[in-house]
Amino acid sequence: MYVLDENGEPRSTVDVEEYLALRMNIEARQVKVTKFSGGMVSTVFLCDDHNWSGQGPPVLWETMVFGGDSGTLGCRRYCTRAEASAGHEEMVGLWSAALGGVPV
Repeated sequence: MYVLDENGEPRSTVDVEEYLALRMNIEARQVKVTKFSGGMVSTVFLCDDHNWSGQGPPVLWETMVFGGDSGTLGCRRYCTRAEASAGHEEMVGLWSAALGGVPV
């Protein structure tokens, strides 16, 4: 279980209430959201380690691409906030044409 400190950096926690408070607050976990007429790209802090191999650093951020009736169109995960922020911009570039061009 992970939460964000006052600087937006992850730290592990054993406090279930602290974890659940952040987990239930999507706005506090959002890194970036870019909306288009046909969908959106969203990058969030996950609160849980998605590194299923158990080797290497925790994977704590995720960018997802959502498009209209198609649902989830793409997903990438990251180990750091900086990687997640850069990855968000990369996904916006990759998917903008398919989602309607210019962000709204």
